[in-house]
Amino acid sequence: MAAANPSVFLLAVNGQIEGANFPEYDNLYCKYCFVYGHDWAPTTGLEEGITQITCKSGQSSHRLVWNFPLETTFKSTNPSGWPQLVLSVYGPDVFGNDVVRGYGATHVPFTPGQHTRTVPMFVPEPTWRLQKFTGWLLGRRPEYTDPKVVAQGEGREVTRVCSQGFVTVSFHIVTKDMKKMGYDTGPPAPAHTQSASTMWSTEEQP
Repeated sequence: MAAANPSVFLLAVNGQIEGANFPEYDNLYCKYCFVYGHDWAPTTGLEEGITQITCKSGQSSHRLVWNFPLETTFKSTNPSGWPQLVLSVYGPDVFGNDVVRGYGATHVPFTPGQHTRTVPMFVPEPTWRLQKFTGWLLGRRPEYTDPKVVAQGEGREVTRVCSQGFVTVSFHIVTKDMKKMGYDTGPPAPAHTQSASTMWSTEEQP
């Protein structure tokens, strides 16, 4: 008797938020969360988390290292709404208040295997000069009420932003039953021979 076709497929996401490059800032931490479509649901692991605070080493003035683990498994019935990883980096301003230093998002890689992504970060900018001066004076700067908005297209076109820093993330991707449901993500990606923690390029890796 032939086995029944699976009704869902699985996507296992493992990896690390390796670190960041923010030349102007120090003592930063990173919050993360996954954003996904209606047909997706997490089965194991954590959907969101927060790293430890880290400072720059004396050997390099720009590198921040977190090496914070990611481990989540999703199930879905179709690839629409493929998960994205949303990153929000925070740190103290001159008044000691925690303020956002960058938002960024990247899709979880589609193909199985090892992947590295260097995610460009940005911050919202005040529309008027008076808002910018008032924000500096009060120790406040524009922030999103929900960081997940950076993974969505709606409303983003009216936001003025400024590029600021990069975060490096490594992924190890495993899928199950995608081909049985008619979805071919291609052959596994070759493993990188160089650790992502030593790769501080400002370009996103293929």
